[in-house]
Amino acid sequence: MLEPNELYLTGLKVKWDKITRYSYLRKIAAIKALDELTFNTPVTFFVGENGSGKSTLLEAIAVAYGFNPEGGTLNYSFSTYDSHSELHDALRLVRSFNKAKWGYFLRVESFYNVATAEDYYSKIPGCKTPPQEFHKKSHGESFLKLIQNSFSSNGLYILDEPEAALSPQRQLTLMLEMSRCIKNDSQFIIVTHSPILLGFPGATILSFDDGVIQPIDYEDTQSYLITKMFINDRKQILRHLFEE
Repeated sequence: MLEPNELYLTGLKVKWDKITRYSYLRKIAAIKALDELTFNTPVTFFVGENGSGKSTLLEAIAVAYGFNPEGGTLNYSFSTYDSHSELHDALRLVRSFNKAKWGYFLRVESFYNVATAEDYYSKIPGCKTPPQEFHKKSHGESFLKLIQNSFSSNGLYILDEPEAALSPQRQLTLMLEMSRCIKNDSQFIIVTHSPILLGFPGATILSFDDGVIQPIDYEDTQSYLITKMFINDRKQILRHLFEE
């Protein structure tokens, strides 16, 4: 397992002079307050309410590292719709002496496009990777097959809400795959709302709520608190919700 000083990405800094004066990025509280960030553990989770900026930062990290904005490996190069922000141009990634041998950027919203590109690349003469045929499987099955076949040792994996395609049981499978990779010197940075994934042992959880990016304990995340409250007192919560 990687030590803090061996992580492929040990941090980042934002050069605000490269972001236009009227950019919407300056209106996202947690992003606006960000000058630098440090990664200390092999697994880092970004959490926060919708619109808090966590996926915006994750995407910028991926693009600044060299990944295709819509996802895939570092070898993927295609575009169906440019939706990424200018933040990646302003990021300076802080890397260790260690260099990842592999990596993947996984986005739920553009996975269909990645699956199509994968099918195209696999048919190019000389390609040694057999076609994965993601389009012939359910969304969740495709996700899991990609993870099991494409995630390996010495890798950097950037995932945006992977739980969206996975059942609770499959989320546990993802955690097992993550553990396998981490034991073999991989690093993960993940945006998630899943109280299951957030329970990964030893992970750092960074909250984007309250206008600043800061560490938070698992038991203090909204994902955990709301799920716990709902399970423990479902009838009363539903009664109160619908009466209101």
